[in-house]
Formats: sequence, C-alpha cells, structure tokens
Amino acid sequence: MLLTQLRRAVVLAVIAFVFVFVYALVGTGLSQLLFKDQASGSITANGSTMIGQSWSGTKWFHGRPDSDDPLSANGTAGESGATNLGPRSKTLVVDTRKLIEAWHKVGVNPTSDLVTTSGSGLDPDITPADAIAQIPMIVRSRGVTSAQLQSLIARETHSAQFGFLGSPYIVVLQLNEALASLR
Repeated sequence: MLLTQLRRAVVLAVIAFVFVFVYALVGTGLSQLLFKDQASGSITANGSTMIGQSWSGTKWFHGRPDSDDPLSANGTAGESGATNLGPRSKTLVVDTRKLIEAWHKVGVNPTSDLVTTSGSGLDPDITPADAIAQIPMIVRSRGVTSAQLQSLIARETHSAQFGFLGSPYIVVLQLNEALASLR
C-alpha cells in the first residue's frame, strides 16, 4: 500500500515537472518564432523600443513626462506607475504649468501629451502631433530644415494596429536614431 502511494506520488511529480518545463519551453519557442522582436526585448544599440528613454537637451525628440519626475521624460530608473493625481490636484496643476513653461523656453508650443504623464510613465512612443510640435526646437539646435524633420516624422510614423486599433504613433527611440543619421 505504501509503495503504491509512493509510486503514484513520484509519477505525478515527474508528470508535473515535465509539464511545467515543456509548457515553458513551448511558450518561449513560440514567442521567439512568432514575435521574435518583442520576445527579445526589442533591444537596439541605444535601448529598448518598448520602454521610454530619457533624452536630454534640445537636440532630441522627447517622450511624455514621467510621473515620478514630471519635469523629465522617464526620469527615475526602476519606477513606473501613475501618480493618480486628479484634475483638481494642486500638484498636478503646478507640474503642468512648469512643464508648459519649460517647453516654451525651448520654443515648443506643447501638446497636451507633452505636459501630462502617462499611466505607466514608461511610454516609448508619442503621437505625430507631439513630434511635429518639437520641430522648432530641433531645427534651432541641429540646423536641419523643418522639411527634413517632417519627412523623418512621416517615415517613422506607424499606423494604427490592423488599421483601426489605436492611433498612429512614433517610437521616440527609433525617431531619434533616425535623427542622428540625418545629415
């Protein structure tokens, strides 16, 4: 009787062990096969296209502000999440006014996305309108033409998924990598 119970327990443990590892290996294999870029973290030479990067200065396009440091895009490494500040929050009003003032100092008339934080604080992308709003700043600091930047923005714009889910977007990392290669 004891030997039968022990045998059943060992067989069940082996089956569970095999199932867990087979499941993990099949899941990993399928994700690498079907979604290689995402499964590997979408890493480029300058970072990941799936996580917002911090860009300093006026020579680069910037993403949305980060909730833990609203005056810098994706400010503190290792933190994410919304601030949960409501529309009547004095902190939110002060931070938004500071952001608007900072954008105006560099010659940008910001869109609402450029002065409000996202839900995660790690958004890797912006709207084409956000990028277009930053053109005057980049023209002044890089000496490129507005037409070159508009062409670059159009080239880097991704359409909505399946043509109707979401809205057009631009991955800031890819846009800045393309900007770096502009002559």
